[in-house]
Amino acid sequence: MTSFRQVGGWGIAGAGIVCMAIAAPVEALQVTVTPANPKLGDTLRVVVRYDDPTVTTAPEITFKQQTYPAFASGNQQFRALLPTTPLDKPGTLTLQVAGEGKTETVTVKLGDRKFPTQSIWLSGKGSDGTDHEFDRVDAFKKLVTPEKLWSGKFLRPNRGPLTSGYGIRRYYNGVFAKDYYHRGVDYAGNAGSPVVAPAAGRVALVGRVAQGFKLHGNTIGIDHGQGVTTIYLHLSKINVKEGDLVQPGQVIGAVGSTGASTGPHLHWGLYVNGLSVDPAPWRDRGFD
Repeated sequence: MTSFRQVGGWGIAGAGIVCMAIAAPVEALQVTVTPANPKLGDTLRVVVRYDDPTVTTAPEITFKQQTYPAFASGNQQFRALLPTTPLDKPGTLTLQVAGEGKTETVTVKLGDRKFPTQSIWLSGKGSDGTDHEFDRVDAFKKLVTPEKLWSGKFLRPNRGPLTSGYGIRRYYNGVFAKDYYHRGVDYAGNAGSPVVAPAAGRVALVGRVAQGFKLHGNTIGIDHGQGVTTIYLHLSKINVKEGDLVQPGQVIGAVGSTGASTGPHLHWGLYVNGLSVDPAPWRDRGFD
């Protein structure tokens, strides 16, 4: 009986040499999540990279029991943006990435963040809102169009001082709004001062008080693509129409006090896949 032993990738049997095929190792998906230490309200940037240059199918990303879209971003990789909010619980979150028959599970530690409380007293001016405006605004926030229109950091949409930050919890007429948080930031710009587009996008929503926007007031919504939208409330003037393409710094309207407003200011909200996130990181570092 001829003895047999394995040497590297070759089998040696007696005086003969037998070539043995060894399968190349299967590479797992390479997943990177930033920022490294996110806190409540941060946007998570998830980059998925394949080693196989022929792969063109986007991976499926599941986070907080919801599936989020990923988009090709060059160099054999895909990018997804995941929202966190002040209503999330801090702690370890799990996201699952599946593609090309492979699955990778990644954990992210979401840090706590303290948000101040604020009391707002409304006299009834526009405080109830209408089904029409809620339906239109809700549909706008859920937009996920495939083309990425923005690039780099977002600009500040108004030069007025910041008066109400993102994530503030509120009492309305003395009653705590349990599931509420301030979904954006407020700038106390002078009435009539310009409001500019912070990034390139397409105007996807224009709503006016005369059309039933009793709560939001005169409103503009910009779709920046790939699940990123921004909204501008309480305007005194609207300079754009639905379907317009706008560029960073372009004047789109003017500060006002329409709708449920206690005085002239701009409310600016930034949404990722339908949820309001903190706009500050989008201004400070951007999410390309």
